[in-house]
Amino acid sequence: MSAIKKLGSLTRVPLREAWKHESGEFTPWLAQTDNLNALADALKLSELVHVATEHWVGDFKLDILCTDGEDQVIIENQLEETNHKHLGQILAYAAGVDAKKVIWVAESFRPEHATALEFLNANTTEDLAFFGVQVELWRIGDSPLAPKFEVVVKPNDWAKSGRKQARAAADASPTKQLQLKFWTALIDKLATGAPHIRPQTPRPQHWLNNSIGRSGFGLNITANTRDERLGVELWMPGEGAKERFANLSAQRKNIEDQLGFELDWQELPDAKACRVATWYPNASIEDEARWGEYLEWIIQRLVKMDQVLRPVVKALP
Repeated sequence: MSAIKKLGSLTRVPLREAWKHESGEFTPWLAQTDNLNALADALKLSELVHVATEHWVGDFKLDILCTDGEDQVIIENQLEETNHKHLGQILAYAAGVDAKKVIWVAESFRPEHATALEFLNANTTEDLAFFGVQVELWRIGDSPLAPKFEVVVKPNDWAKSGRKQARAAADASPTKQLQLKFWTALIDKLATGAPHIRPQTPRPQHWLNNSIGRSGFGLNITANTRDERLGVELWMPGEGAKERFANLSAQRKNIEDQLGFELDWQELPDAKACRVATWYPNASIEDEARWGEYLEWIIQRLVKMDQVLRPVVKALP
């Protein structure tokens, strides 16, 4: 008879055993890329890209300001149980930066505060989302401490997005309704074929936003019904776009060699934006019989461009 293996036991450890100070230790740890990625995974968000730590909002400091590639996201963190003070702070900070997603991170949640977040999710607009996340620290024997994000409160995505999409579809033109249907089909296929790619909530428009891990860039998908073509593009908007484009285009040959296909490099001299794109011509989403073909092409190009461009974009000055 084989010997029974001895197994270790999990022990939960107070957060202050790892972090003595909230602003000096816990907030900087949470703002690190790997930890924001783990938090995004727990919340089923496309991504959380760090913008600023200890960001001034009026006379007060927000712990962490992020973006999910499209909207402003705020994170307020605590090393202890939630309290009324922080509940008021997250509302003030959300208003101050026009955040669309609010994440409250704490060691534990009082029932009253969890209920307050649920109330906000149920009674605010579809554009707003409130999350409550409990941070747990675990150890097996003398092992290093292991953090875990446990989601306590999240919006009812099905209810909110369902109402929003129903209104959008009712108010939209037939073309806009078709775009919304196409993007929804793409997201459903990505969920099984490439679950690490998580675009934004689809809307009745000719593009679908998708993050690539850095503010000022988006790896987006387009469906132009007028020109009858599909596209996957690295979009660079705003101030500094031309400089970012120049730094990126200096690596053009290496990028295209890794991709295995050429890109269309558009500096757009008359616009405060640039794009680097790949196109699928003669593709009208009005031809629903070809959607399977279209979705396969988009996913193949999207996954490959994410794989090659993500580290390049992150390393740019």
